[in-house]
Amino acid sequence: MTGVTVAVPLTASGRVRPLAWVGQTLTMAWRSLVAVRHNPLELVDYSVTPIMFVFLFTYVLGGQMAGSTDAYLMYALPGIIVQNTLFMTVYTAMALNTDLTKGVFDRLRSLPIARSAPLIGRITADLAKHVWAMLLMIGIGLLTGFRITGGFGGFLLGAVLLVVFAAAASWSAVLIGMLAGDAEKVQAFSFTVIFPITFTSSAFVVDTMPGWLQAWSDVNPVTHLSDAYRGLLVGGPVAEPALWSLLWAVGTAAVFGPLAMRAYRSKA
Repeated sequence: MTGVTVAVPLTASGRVRPLAWVGQTLTMAWRSLVAVRHNPLELVDYSVTPIMFVFLFTYVLGGQMAGSTDAYLMYALPGIIVQNTLFMTVYTAMALNTDLTKGVFDRLRSLPIARSAPLIGRITADLAKHVWAMLLMIGIGLLTGFRITGGFGGFLLGAVLLVVFAAAASWSAVLIGMLAGDAEKVQAFSFTVIFPITFTSSAFVVDTMPGWLQAWSDVNPVTHLSDAYRGLLVGGPVAEPALWSLLWAVGTAAVFGPLAMRAYRSKA
């Protein structure tokens, strides 16, 4: 057997050139996506769970919450999609934690690529899965009576807003994945945080909350994202909640991004 040396474009400081970094990151993202073909069960969490959320919230809670399932679907579907988007960041954290504990990142580190490429590639691939789950839930909603009255432009802007927020939230999930001892601890801690935040927002209902809880709901980032996404899809206020959503996204990325990268570099 003969060894093969791969030349990697470097800057004078020894760092990977930006274009090479982009290519390596996309290659790592493609690696994560191709793995689904060999393990189709990986799509279960990204497909079955979103469908289950739509049917459970609409047909189990809809009549009680809004008097009719159709009315509740128009209100709740955007919030259900937002909740699912946050839940899916947990899968990113669990996958990264598994790769670390199984030594996958040790093998990737031996390759002539940028050290951050496997991490950013994983996040990029999972954002594609976010889009898949969103489209699936929108499709199920359309089949059950949901109507996008905001037009195609509203739909596209809503998708962009979700992806931006998911990318920012992924950094907090990455930090948890790096610090937790195993995937079970990642899941337990993440859901302990996400469940209260999503269910105390305007994603599903807000009028019946006591005053002190409504005060929290008003500043809850999930409320801002749900209101902005709902406004883009079916009409309503958009500018203010969208601005707050973007500010939350920037703040989350600014705080957790550097912390996650520091934890990653110490592990990888």
